[in-house]
Amino acid sequence: MPSPGGHHGGTLAAIALVVALGAAGATAAALKLRREREADALAARLTQGDPSRGPAIALQYGCAGCHAIPGIRGPGGRVGPPLADLGARVYLGGRLTNTPGNLIRWIEDPRAVDPQTAMPTTGISKREARDMAAYLLTLR
Repeated sequence: MPSPGGHHGGTLAAIALVVALGAAGATAAALKLRREREADALAARLTQGDPSRGPAIALQYGCAGCHAIPGIRGPGGRVGPPLADLGARVYLGGRLTNTPGNLIRWIEDPRAVDPQTAMPTTGISKREARDMAAYLLTLR
């Protein structure tokens, strides 16, 4: 029979550590999920859009042909800036303060904001621009 500090005691301590680390990992994952949901809810309120629709809209309009966008499959183009942290940026297109309204306006008709921009007018609807803006604002 092993002593209290012997083999079984070490095994129990190791098991307790694994359980504690697993619980900490689960707590961190739950916290991350909560933060993501809060970011989605805030973006939806600010834009009156649905961030969950953003990826499908980006695929439909070929946004990844010019931009690298997290979560969007495609070539991850380098014509436009990567959009990974768009929600944390100060300016859009080097011209507009990054506000939800300006982001929607830029997505919907970038050439009305800056006729010299390389970003094309895509024909995206106001509703789709709101959804895409909501998605992009969750990227921080």
